[in-house]
Amino acid sequence: MRDPLAEPSDLIRSVSRALRVLEAVGRAPKGLTVKQVARRCELTVATTYHLVRTLAYEGYVIRREDGTYIVGLEVADRYRELVAAFRGPPAVGDALRKAAVDTGYSHFLGRFVGGQVAITASAEGPRSPYLEEMVPGFDEGAHATALGKALLATLTPDQRFRYLREYGMRPFTPQTLTTTEAFESDLAAGERRGMHLEMGQYRPGVACAAVIVTPDRDMERRVVLACALPAAEMMTSARVVRAKLLAVARTVSDALGAPDNGNG
Repeated sequence: MRDPLAEPSDLIRSVSRALRVLEAVGRAPKGLTVKQVARRCELTVATTYHLVRTLAYEGYVIRREDGTYIVGLEVADRYRELVAAFRGPPAVGDALRKAAVDTGYSHFLGRFVGGQVAITASAEGPRSPYLEEMVPGFDEGAHATALGKALLATLTPDQRFRYLREYGMRPFTPQTLTTTEAFESDLAAGERRGMHLEMGQYRPGVACAAVIVTPDRDMERRVVLACALPAAEMMTSARVVRAKLLAVARTVSDALGAPDNGNG
């Protein structure tokens, strides 16, 4: 949700409206007519028609034969560019894929993007439960994921409190931590353990572990590595998981310092 108090004085209304139209179309996989878009965006039909025509011309929406509009291929191109920028040098992706093959567990990188915890790279492993939403750009539930915990642990208590107050502590499962007191205690345990954990706090039956890759002074340059696995396996393999995560973290840290030759 946009903060009206943060609206810039030089906001270009037509651009803002076009983005709202694109968001509305993106949330409707079955497509929307111009009138439906207008209602959802609280715009006039005439204004919406001009915006949709412009977006269609640029390739960001597609008009189907039934008159509805869906997201266009240009959006997919921008997403691929975003993923490549987030991931960093090709060696980072190679390291994640190798870790996923070697362990069978899905691996993820995360960092602060615009002050918010986000997944920036991922590689699926065959032994991990499928988490369809855990892809680059996912920025929800930091309090319920090990990746989020590892990043939030790098903040001061006051910074963490403000973050959790702003983004909330939604109860994804009955095990989700929903108070700052419980969350602080959990982070302290993770720091002593040398690895942050969650078991069934984001998805029932799924566990996640995370370690720091780069503890940079710059908040947006801090990177964490996480893996997901069946909760039952975490109960018996936590030490092994930690050792392997730390080894992969060292490889990723080296890769992040490597030059990017442009081959993703």
